[in-house]
Amino acid sequence: MSKPSMINAENLTKRFGDYTAVDSVTLHVDKGEVFGFLGPNGAGKTTTVRMLACLVSKSSGSATIGDYEIANREDQPRIRMMTGLLTENVGLYEELSAYDNLDFYGRYYKLGEQRRKERIEYLLKLLELWDRKDAAAGTFSKGMKQKLAIARALIHDPEVLFLDEPTANLDPEASKTVRDFILELKKEKRTIFLNTHLLDEAERVCDRVAILKTKLVTTGSPQDLRRSLTGRKVKIQLQRVDEAVISSVGEIGYQIVESTPDSIVVSLKDPEEENPAILRAVQKAGGNVVFVTEVGSSLEDVYLKLVRGE
Repeated sequence: MSKPSMINAENLTKRFGDYTAVDSVTLHVDKGEVFGFLGPNGAGKTTTVRMLACLVSKSSGSATIGDYEIANREDQPRIRMMTGLLTENVGLYEELSAYDNLDFYGRYYKLGEQRRKERIEYLLKLLELWDRKDAAAGTFSKGMKQKLAIARALIHDPEVLFLDEPTANLDPEASKTVRDFILELKKEKRTIFLNTHLLDEAERVCDRVAILKTKLVTTGSPQDLRRSLTGRKVKIQLQRVDEAVISSVGEIGYQIVESTPDSIVVSLKDPEEENPAILRAVQKAGGNVVFVTEVGSSLEDVYLKLVRGE
């Protein structure tokens, strides 16, 4: 049974004069999914998010958030109420305190006074800003401003969260706080659309990723994309590799793609099914297996090949 989709785009396109920033993008994001959007600068990631969040109009195609159509003027206020957005520019009121920034946006989203207080305290404590709640946002470091902007995007407890480079300007500890926070939001079945250029971040938090270069290049889980580049390979670490071990693997029809004095790498279609036969052949030839691991390309390898042709 397929999961219900929260974000659906069909041939979504945005042109600025003769320049096409986003070209016929079709994608579907499931409810409760963390979906990563990867691509180089100028690929159209931010423009796509701005269209989905009803900040800029589309040129052609269509898209829905939940049951609402982004081009329908009556639906746009509903989309804004059910979505939260962290933009590249944090856009805080720097003369206001952290608390008052969030209170302002809580009022905008028509939260009652008690609910605003609860959400502000919860978010500022979670993002480790509660002790600076009365300080003007303009006195904050870039990283602190970024965390405050994330809190602002979440003040109305949205179903869908658009995050454009959420760990930009953050130190490693703060980045981990944000990543852990995203994973906590995922447990709440919140749908998260994450623009990032950090491939390691995408691998850690995303269920699926899409690679964009004005056009959509590919979509899939990080694991599936890694396997798509080179297939599946298994590394068998042994105490010693000799000719008898190599011959035994070849005799049962498998190709050794790499060998060292103490390991072999074998290309397989289905390691779960094929590993036992290979290990039996290795052991029959006198090989002493130390451990077995699956190896493959990194998401970075896939990204560079698809986007840069490397």
